[in-house]
Amino acid sequence: MQISGLIITFNEEKNIGKCIDALLRVCDEVIVVDSFSKDRTVEIAREKGAIVIEQTFLGDGPQRTHGLPYCKNDWILNLDADEFLDKDAEKFITDKKYLEGNYDAFSFRVKNFLGDKLIDFSGWYPDQKVRFFNKQTAHPSDSKVHQKIITQNEKKVSVHLLHYGWDSLDQIIAKKNQYSGWHAQQLFDQGKRITAIKPVVNGAVAFIRCYFFKKGIFNGIDGLSIAMIQSFFSYMKYAKLLKLQKKLK
Repeated sequence: MQISGLIITFNEEKNIGKCIDALLRVCDEVIVVDSFSKDRTVEIAREKGAIVIEQTFLGDGPQRTHGLPYCKNDWILNLDADEFLDKDAEKFITDKKYLEGNYDAFSFRVKNFLGDKLIDFSGWYPDQKVRFFNKQTAHPSDSKVHQKIITQNEKKVSVHLLHYGWDSLDQIIAKKNQYSGWHAQQLFDQGKRITAIKPVVNGAVAFIRCYFFKKGIFNGIDGLSIAMIQSFFSYMKYAKLLKLQKKLK
């Protein structure tokens, strides 16, 4: 195997050991870029045999890019600490299917879980993410939130990542609130400017799309809750952007 596992972390002692164990089934090394965790993340990672690089958080894309020079292999499996390969994705890699064709990046389908419950509605499945790529011709974007892989020849494959990101709705809301601030700052830095109606319109559209068109309506209170959270994220992202704009006046 000639694959490097790459993980960015901050206070991930709950997941990091399991994530490294899973990566070592398909990778011959694991690199952890840690943002000076306050818990046992670094200790556990080193106990599991990972190489740990400590770096103040630069943003989602730049933090991943920072770890690439420490990876000895060209093929990079870049997961978050709460993401794991499903069996079909693991088989895709161990059978070396990624070497068939001239692709330099592969987009996997993501199964998002709330606790042990699969969220397969409100547009959360199939959630496509590129987590496997060749660093010679593909690389993370410089986006500070929700980065993408810049690739010359990407292929979507019907194999899966398992994402155990939240144990409660409170955690989803807190994370979405954090992301909304990062995203607003990113849009502001890019020169994006909006009117006061933008947060309301986008929040309403997000709710309608998730609840009605993405079948949240058929999933009871969970469907309603996820649609409202998506609406909250969209609204807050632009509301915070408006606040940043007003500081210029």
